[in-house]
Amino acid sequence: MKIELRQIEARHPAATRGAASALRGLSLDIARGEQLAVIGPSGAGKTTLLQVAAAALKPRSGKVALDGADPWMQPVRALQRLRGHLFLAPQTPPLPPRQRVITAVLAARLPALSLAASLCSLFYPIDIEGAHAALERFGLADKLFERVDRLSGGERQRVGLARALLAPASLWLIDEPLSALDPTRAQQALATLIEAARARGVSLLASMHQVDITLASFPRIVGLREGVVAFDLPAREVTRERLMRLYAQHEDELEGAPAPVLDRPRPALPAGLHCR
Repeated sequence: MKIELRQIEARHPAATRGAASALRGLSLDIARGEQLAVIGPSGAGKTTLLQVAAAALKPRSGKVALDGADPWMQPVRALQRLRGHLFLAPQTPPLPPRQRVITAVLAARLPALSLAASLCSLFYPIDIEGAHAALERFGLADKLFERVDRLSGGERQRVGLARALLAPASLWLIDEPLSALDPTRAQQALATLIEAARARGVSLLASMHQVDITLASFPRIVGLREGVVAFDLPAREVTRERLMRLYAQHEDELEGAPAPVLDRPRPALPAGLHCR
């Protein structure tokens, strides 16, 4: 799916009335089948950007176009059909605690099912093999029939990501997908998401806090600060200097960075970059 955002002004979904805009004149284009990441300090507007791109949050001003159509100019039913082609994964997956993992994962297919099939799937899962395969790619095949409330936080987060593989969507919008994962699981999960998106031709927009793995995994990086695009570059052009400017006054979120290729020597950088 192609995304075009023009001069977007929008408040955070949880903002109180009269709060300042989280996005301030933001413009961004995403091509069909492209995978990119958005980074930036806390409060930069990353979650709000995902909500706007998912047609879940109407901007105060500006224009949103998804495959050339403004979702907010569509009739209600057309907007609902459009949302069925979008997959938005919040940082904390909305998984009912007493639900079985297989039911939680197969819920991603609901937009493509009739009402009767959806109700039937609650009691008799219609694609056990598909759910098993999706969970296996995230190392959770053995949790297929576990209850959600018996999973760790990291396992619940991976269940939420596994849902993307079953969703009938051409756009994945993933908010901080690695926040509850250890470094090894984080690399595996992100590699799985990107590989699956490329194989299916899905557009992937992810907000990220782990800058090192982001630069190593995504070809395109958008730096967001105070609701505007600070830079939009190939990952290889995102230097330490750019990162320091992006996270200025938020150095506690930036604990080092991969050394950029420079013409002159630079001091060694701290190891283990991680943005919380």
